[in-house]
Amino acid sequence: MVIVLIYALSFFISFLIVYVLIPPLAKMAFRIDFVDKPRKDTERKIHREPIPLTASYAIFIGFFVTYLLVTREFNWETGALFIGGVLLLTIGTIDDWYKTKGKDFPALPKMVIQLSAAALVFFSGNAFTGFYNPFSNEYVLLPIWLQFILTILWIFGVTTVINFSDGMDGLAGGLASISAVTLFIVALTKGQTNSAMMAIILIGVTVAYLRYNKPPAKIFMGDAGATFIGFILGVIALDGAFKQATILSLFIPILALGVPIFDNIFVVMKRMIQGKPIYQADASQAHYRLLRSGLNHKQVLMFLCLIGTCFGLSSIILLLIQT
Repeated sequence: MVIVLIYALSFFISFLIVYVLIPPLAKMAFRIDFVDKPRKDTERKIHREPIPLTASYAIFIGFFVTYLLVTREFNWETGALFIGGVLLLTIGTIDDWYKTKGKDFPALPKMVIQLSAAALVFFSGNAFTGFYNPFSNEYVLLPIWLQFILTILWIFGVTTVINFSDGMDGLAGGLASISAVTLFIVALTKGQTNSAMMAIILIGVTVAYLRYNKPPAKIFMGDAGATFIGFILGVIALDGAFKQATILSLFIPILALGVPIFDNIFVVMKRMIQGKPIYQADASQAHYRLLRSGLNHKQVLMFLCLIGTCFGLSSIILLLIQT
């Protein structure tokens, strides 16, 4: 009963912090001209008025204040999580600032920082170490170099796909909250308290953000917020669903993040076939394709969130089969 109250309190505190901070941060964005302006020369800009880009700071503060307040965890893993988050928030803010001036920030510095944040998590001790052999039921411990590569690729990949999915009002926040709910249930089922705590706090901050980001959006989180949320989702899965996993249960976190992962695998493959840089922004994501097919904004959002929910349920069913 106590743990249920702690989870409920964590959700409420994180929600409240973000909900209260967003309005003053939005006003500040207009004062310093830190807003995403509509552009007629790109299909990706589907809003018609300048939108503040400051929700990322509310999300960051809401997550870490709640996490530290509730868990009182001051260790290497928490430090790596915090420093990694600060790095992503910083490089994301620079990228967003360039966008406010109608310019594109180079992809390489962003990639280096995102990989660095993932490396910090690995060196703090949070890593994908191996899996159970389904035939012998023995734990297969991977070589350190392979642990490093797989851990980095996972965190970097989730960070990237959530960022790529942030292309229309309510979408990235909606998909992230669905994934966080799924990972929360997975962590609860497996008795992983820390992962469950991070997940419920992330649910709180994303739901509060959606209060202002639902169509028509009053604020954006920009690259800074999207990469931070992707980073946290990747770490939650690594800390929870991937620990002591069997071959089959390795698909649980992949399904939990199914829509952004599978959509962006398609996008990356398409760009590679066309000879385009992987990081070159275009309008090839599923939400743009659905808009071109004739669906309106809300229909696309509901459809993709429904698919995300189906992936989440599939993940939970797979988990139940394993237990």
